[in-house]
Amino acid sequence: MDVEPLVALRKRVGEEVAKVVIGQTEAIDLVLTALLVDGHVLLEGVPGVAKTLLARTLAATLTLDFRRIQFTPDLMPGDVIGANVFNFQTNAFVLTPGPIFSQLLLADEINRTPPKTQAALLEAMQERSVTIDGRGHPLGPPFMVIATQNPIEQQGTYPLPEAQLDRFLFKHRFDYPSRDEELAVVTRHSAGTELADPIVAGVGAVIDAPRLAELKAIVRGVQLKDEIVAYVVDLVRSTREHPSLQFGGSPRAATMLASSARALAAFEGRDFVIPDDVKRLAQPALRHRLVLSPSAEIEGQSVDSVLAQIVEHQAAPR
Repeated sequence: MDVEPLVALRKRVGEEVAKVVIGQTEAIDLVLTALLVDGHVLLEGVPGVAKTLLARTLAATLTLDFRRIQFTPDLMPGDVIGANVFNFQTNAFVLTPGPIFSQLLLADEINRTPPKTQAALLEAMQERSVTIDGRGHPLGPPFMVIATQNPIEQQGTYPLPEAQLDRFLFKHRFDYPSRDEELAVVTRHSAGTELADPIVAGVGAVIDAPRLAELKAIVRGVQLKDEIVAYVVDLVRSTREHPSLQFGGSPRAATMLASSARALAAFEGRDFVIPDDVKRLAQPALRHRLVLSPSAEIEGQSVDSVLAQIVEHQAAPR
């Protein structure tokens, strides 16, 4: 199995994104990994840390149909999926598709809209189709959602329901940049460098849909040994048994974690998965699927700290 095309893809996308976004290599890897295994990504962080800019820049490196929805408190489900509108010339209803009919959808500030509108994405993210007036309409392939959200502690946010969170392969938390990275950002802006529009900044497309399908086939061929599968399953099952967690990871979480480990292994130049691939992806793949018990919340524990304990104590195959 030749995984060099995936190593090259990771390098080229990183080079293009670096023209606009400084740092954030972990977020880039997670989005590319999700893209190759048909997953979705949730990016969380305070305003101003380049969540939306990163998503738009990554979209510019892909020759895919890209749409963006700015989620607001007054957004309705029909604004997302579309509606059947009566055409008086033909005396028939005609579908007016919403922005969800795309290959790459940016759901910007998804938690600033009420749950009713958030739910409009549930069917699309899981089944790659939407139902309008009782009729199903397929999406893609490919079809991927990159959603951004502000921390739920901020005003004007609505927590995403667990059912929707479980449909995201990864949840990545944006931290503030390091001092050197922030210096570089301010220097670029001070020099008048255009960063708002990735295309104007010179970001070029790296891959199109047919080539993406070929790379997905390579990822599916990466070797996933039985002992690695068992390690993934035992790791996820441990989250259901930990006393500090009220709810653990679902079987879907185990399936998606194993699939994404294949893509990460290919990016690292290997045609086989090792336990370190699973460990690296455990936090972003599981943190949004776990719910702390009331006693753990009172003690001031966090999901990430509990998950780190589980990964540390779970025996890995040699």
